[in-house]
Amino acid sequence: MLRLEGISVDIAQATVLRGVSLHVPAGGRVALIGRNGAGKTTTLRTLMGLLEPRGGSITLDGRPCDGVPAHHRARLGIGYAPEERRLFGSFTVEENLLLPAQVLGLPGAEVRRRLEAVYELLPELRGFAPRKAAGLSGGQGKMVALGRALMVGTRAVLLDEPFQGLAPALALRYAEALARLRTALPDVAILITESSPDLLRALVDSTFVIERGEIAAA
Repeated sequence: MLRLEGISVDIAQATVLRGVSLHVPAGGRVALIGRNGAGKTTTLRTLMGLLEPRGGSITLDGRPCDGVPAHHRARLGIGYAPEERRLFGSFTVEENLLLPAQVLGLPGAEVRRRLEAVYELLPELRGFAPRKAAGLSGGQGKMVALGRALMVGTRAVLLDEPFQGLAPALALRYAEALARLRTALPDVAILITESSPDLLRALVDSTFVIERGEIAAA
């Protein structure tokens, strides 16, 4: 499904990723674990086309993604929830959810179908729908970012440090939402980064450990 082979990335003339290889099968739930600065976010940003690798290859369903710009990767069915959420504060929650699907030019009926599916998976978002995103707590914003990624992530979903900064009650609700994805989206590949393996142990099928830009264990 989603595969990286020998990915190396330089940022500001410093090597950040060194030959990273990992595979997320269709329907697989994979964790990428590492300390801050290990290369987790860089890996996801490279998968999304936001960073250009110096070497290696990325494929989705066996099709090369090299050179495909980020917005076209969303068209391929890859959803991305960045660590910092990146919501439009002046938009309502529902407007934030709708935006990526509308930008992709999806038919109105398909947009509404996907939105309803997100509300079923994340029912708390229905209650937030008319609220401005600027008024959300950090944890609520993480849930909105997950819903937004699901609006376009029909093949793969990338979640960067989703539990960081969450209060225990919100972390539990987020974990429950991720568990529901296995039933609701059985064919979607999900790659989750975190600093602690304990947070994801019950939610993933396999784990890769990244240290100083290299996969240290799998």
